[in-house]
Amino acid sequence: MGKRYDLESQLKDIDVPVILFENVSKEYQSGIPALKNVNIEIRKGEFVFIVGNSGSGKSTLIKLMLREIKPTSGRVYVAGKLLEKLRSWQVAKFRRKLGIVFQDFRLLPDRTVFENVAFAQRVIEAPAREVRRQTPRMLALVGLSEKAKAMPKELSGGEQQRVALARALVNNPVILLADEPTGNLDPRNSWEIMRLLEDINRRGTTVVVVTHNREIVDEMQKRVITVKNGIIVSDQKGGYAYAKNKYSSI
Repeated sequence: MGKRYDLESQLKDIDVPVILFENVSKEYQSGIPALKNVNIEIRKGEFVFIVGNSGSGKSTLIKLMLREIKPTSGRVYVAGKLLEKLRSWQVAKFRRKLGIVFQDFRLLPDRTVFENVAFAQRVIEAPAREVRRQTPRMLALVGLSEKAKAMPKELSGGEQQRVALARALVNNPVILLADEPTGNLDPRNSWEIMRLLEDINRRGTTVVVVTHNREIVDEMQKRVITVKNGIIVSDQKGGYAYAKNKYSSI
């Protein structure tokens, strides 16, 4: 099965992967394979895009990283944890090490912007003093200090996604997972979110973005993992266009 890592004790070492897939396959109840013998290493501080057509296996990769599902075979390590060994009560604690951003924002509609971001800290029982300090800091990072008292319905789509980013970052996660973070945004707001993600990455957070936006992927020139029919067909820097030229049927 390959090396066994004691990742949690070594995460300060940049050479140790913060996400590791070892020979991972996943079959759903239908018997159709979603992933086939996938091997991925993502290291601390990387910015990685995961791309592929609908049904390629991208969503399954994210679900495995979040421990929403378990692999049929192989091992998945994230933030120092062998995920298949986590008990149900440990999963919530594990996810606190991750920042998670979705396409549909998932803000609490009856809470202000400030309260939405603060909520993520209250879930982990952060001291009130820490909540008062960290929440404004995160809102400033995403350029929404003046919107702290606004309700989500009063914000544009781009602003709502920035609130979601602030909430994902407020607990200083090791990894930020973004699943189609620009899917509901116009081009201008999409680029604003990607610039924020790039800035967050420069500050040291490992960023993994699942997207179908080929223009953004090609422009940003980050590492790109391309999935087709559950198989990793390309893993390199150079953008989606480069991968498509090399694997013309993608």
